Amino acid sequence: NILNNKPLPIYGKGDNIRDWLWVEDHASAIDKIFSEGRFGEAYNVGGLNEWTNIELVRFLCRLMDEKLGRKPGESEKLITYVKDRAGHDKRYAIDATKLENELGWKPSITFE
Repeated sequence: NILNNKPLPIYGKGDNIRDWLWVEDHASAIDKIFSEGRFGEAYNVGGLNEWTNIELVRFLCRLMDEKLGRKPGESEKLITYVKDRAGHDKRYAIDATKLENELGWKPSITFE
């Protein structure tokens, strides 16, 4: 949408929080648990990379303005707030402390 100057819909105020995890990091965590984890034990895999929806969209807008040679703030003008979904979860996040403490795993990348 940013590339094509189309609206960027944001539910509610955009303050819902999400923990983002690169798919290859998720795969490496599963491999680590499979090869080194204790049998029968449960491990949570998280990205340690929590962002509100609006923070992430603004970050992407800044990156795209720079990449596309637009004036700073130009892409943010595309942000459009829409009615929030009923029952929309405020936060999706996982505490992956156990995985890091016991197996030494943590994500290799974040957005920044």
